Amino acid sequence: YLFTRLLNLTTLPIFTDEAIYIRWAQIGSRDAAWRFISLVDGKQPLFVWFMMITVRLFRDPLLAGRIVSVASGLFTMIGVWFIAHELFRKKSIGYLSGMLYLLSPFSLLYDRMALYDSLVATFSVWNLYIAILLARRVRLDIALILGMTLGLGMLNKTSGFLSLYFLPLTLVLFDWGNPGRFRRIFRWIGFVTVAAVISLALYSVLRLSPLFNMVSQKDAVFIYPFRDWWVHPFQFFTGNIKGLFDWTASYLTRPIFFLALAPLFTLWEKPKEKLLLYAWWLAPFVALALFGRVLYPRFILFMIMPLLVLAALSFDWVIARFRGRLFLPIAALLLLYPSLSTDYFLIANPLYALIPRADKGQYVDDWPSGWGIREVNGFLEEQAKAGAVTVYTEGTFGLLPYAIEIYLVDRPNIEIRGIWPLPEAMPQEMLTRAHDHPTFVVLNQSQVAPQRWPLELIAEFQKGNRKDRKMRLFRVIVPIAKAPVRQ
Repeated sequence: YLFTRLLNLTTLPIFTDEAIYIRWAQIGSRDAAWRFISLVDGKQPLFVWFMMITVRLFRDPLLAGRIVSVASGLFTMIGVWFIAHELFRKKSIGYLSGMLYLLSPFSLLYDRMALYDSLVATFSVWNLYIAILLARRVRLDIALILGMTLGLGMLNKTSGFLSLYFLPLTLVLFDWGNPGRFRRIFRWIGFVTVAAVISLALYSVLRLSPLFNMVSQKDAVFIYPFRDWWVHPFQFFTGNIKGLFDWTASYLTRPIFFLALAPLFTLWEKPKEKLLLYAWWLAPFVALALFGRVLYPRFILFMIMPLLVLAALSFDWVIARFRGRLFLPIAALLLLYPSLSTDYFLIANPLYALIPRADKGQYVDDWPSGWGIREVNGFLEEQAKAGAVTVYTEGTFGLLPYAIEIYLVDRPNIEIRGIWPLPEAMPQEMLTRAHDHPTFVVLNQSQVAPQRWPLELIAEFQKGNRKDRKMRLFRVIVPIAKAPVRQ
């Protein structure tokens, strides 16, 4: 696991959201008054809190951010093993589940990025495992642990609430034929209530910040509030559900997706366990399709974890059916080759990784990807050795200026200033600084510099595979004053 996650960990350039979260972590780690800084943008803080620790341990901020996801993915893989073993009581299915998580391009990509979603998957998996234990054993100590993991999941992202909402799905595992079933169900309800109270109490920590209301405002950007959804309940459902299925099949790869659906045809064997896993996948899946306003593939990462266990169940059947035959290694290679191929490129050369276009554009080929950041930072550091330097960035929030700030904000000779939107005429302060010391401009979204700005192109850096998307570095040219004409 560590080999696949740590090898070339920073090869993929920094992504816009990564730059934001890492900058928040830097600020919060230095000033206790800003520990809830993520609420400025309506984001829960747990992931950023973890990064506040790692940015103090690693010199490279990008490595510090991504190492949190690496650790999260490790706990997710272990949790997947426990779910498979608890449900099917067979270690081989547990190990196959862990292997499929290890090789999944979906988990590989997000375990190597400083984004919330790997940690979301961690809490989703462990919430499911502990909920299964509670449904089967109905014990207070399990409920107390569940309350804590639910609360931590909520402190990480709003989707953490789904684990609480879907707890009734685990009742499918109840022994409904037991004479004491009514007493057990009332005990279960009581323990779930305890877990819910603990989780909501933990989440209430966010109310200490005056920015708490920003969470609901940010959620409304991505999810339709019920009052808005009611006006058009199914208008976007068909397009959303088709896109979600396409992303699932692409990231799991079609052979593994087929293995995950195969247990549908053998529901008479372990029906309760299989139905729970399908329900834990489909319930949030359909909810997102119904209420989703802005969708990205990373939103469904935590949802597909049950599918890995189901795919492992089918894989285990293939191994048992063809053990000792030549067909087995051939079948295994055919099933795993698409995953292995994509994994290789994600690690060695992300430019050619076959991932969905929605993510390829964000992380590799379009303006949110940070191609050129490393070179720009290196150039500015070199210039600052000779004296003061000012750099203006196109943007005040996001990739620019944060991807520069996380590396250079502590350099006393380098002043970093964001500007947005770009005015037609260059601001006078830029010209004033250019008269005094070298002044530079970095453009990322605009592919053409403002015509009235006196700029000299120093370097440009292509965004992934797209030749029409580039980051450009300019020097501000000091206008030469004209000599007065004698009469």
